[in-house]
Amino acid sequence: MTTLIKSATIIDSSSPYHNQQKDILITNGIIGKIADSITTEDNYQVVELDNLHVSCGWFDTSVSFGEPGFEERETIKNGLNVAAKSGFTSVAVNANSNPVIDNKSAVEFLIHKSNGFATNLYPIAALTQKSKGVDMAELYDMQQSGAIAFSDYKKPIENDNLMKVALLYAQNFDGLVFSFPKNNSIAGEGIANEGINSTKLGLKGNPALAEHIQIARDIYLLEYTGGKLHIPTISSAKSVDLIKEAKKKGLQVTCSVSTHHLTLTDDELHGFDSNFKTNPPLRTVADIKALQKGIKSGVIDIITSDHNPIDIEHKKVEFSEAKDGTIGLESAFGAINSVLNLEDFIENITTKPRTIFGIENYTIQENNKAEITLFNPENNYTFTKKDILSTSKNSAFLNKNLKGKAYGIYANNQLIIN
Repeated sequence: MTTLIKSATIIDSSSPYHNQQKDILITNGIIGKIADSITTEDNYQVVELDNLHVSCGWFDTSVSFGEPGFEERETIKNGLNVAAKSGFTSVAVNANSNPVIDNKSAVEFLIHKSNGFATNLYPIAALTQKSKGVDMAELYDMQQSGAIAFSDYKKPIENDNLMKVALLYAQNFDGLVFSFPKNNSIAGEGIANEGINSTKLGLKGNPALAEHIQIARDIYLLEYTGGKLHIPTISSAKSVDLIKEAKKKGLQVTCSVSTHHLTLTDDELHGFDSNFKTNPPLRTVADIKALQKGIKSGVIDIITSDHNPIDIEHKKVEFSEAKDGTIGLESAFGAINSVLNLEDFIENITTKPRTIFGIENYTIQENNKAEITLFNPENNYTFTKKDILSTSKNSAFLNKNLKGKAYGIYANNQLIIN
């Protein structure tokens, strides 16, 4: 099949066509020609869209789909279709299913279930058996089967020695170890950021200190062991400072931030809407400013949707009883594009995450594989339930004004348009 993308502004700093409006001809998944104007043939699949922009394919490094075990929240099939229509050509899927993805057969199951889709699925396997934080899982076997990193999703490794051993062992095969930034002893039963709002609302506080202590511990361990450490979804200003100092020391530490922590504060909690119950909790305006600055300065490496579908039975309940998490694939671009410039968003969701996870990034130029996201950065709209494609509807961005919308993707020789 031959696809012709017409009049697309290319946003790709590594491409010779960066910031230029071009026609792009793709044949059998390969970019054959890029020019000012390409003549349309009868057998071409033509893409002409309003204010069309394209970039290298977006990569979301923290996505949960539920399957196996929680198919009522999201299936792999529907999740990958949602990702494609939201602009993501690749997603890294967390291990928080039932059973947990903690062995090579489970990793291979995820990969097998994702065959044939436009969006690529990369498993993040559990760091410990059943994600219980007691015994380390068979990391090497899982990497050989296709796992790209190891994480007990949203569960901190409390055993200091276990984290030390994991960092040491993973160096044997260049493995990437995650450590969720939360000290359970300090956080306790806290469900909201400790501060003025938690006090006013009578919600148990989870102080940013719980995040800082865990990050400090992990940096000390990394300094001792060497290896590669990734700290997912940081949420506070002090966390940015800690990671900045660690990078200055030359440590191989990277981190991510979620779209909701870059854009929403704990002021949202005044309606006790459980869609705003997240882990880490939403924090303050000062934290948001520091996180946004961390993106622009390069301290923060990755922006993720942290897409976490939760079924209505576990979400539409009393705030204190609701499960943490918000979906985010559909709203990710519109939310971030409202607060950051376009090129900062593109870099932190294409080139940098792919480099960290060892996944090839295909520049938009002739003779390269076509793995492309199509979007309109100027589309202003209110995000409503009709914009939600996920099975679960637990979005923190419902009724928020967003700027920019993904049209879809071209990847794996497939064109998917929303």
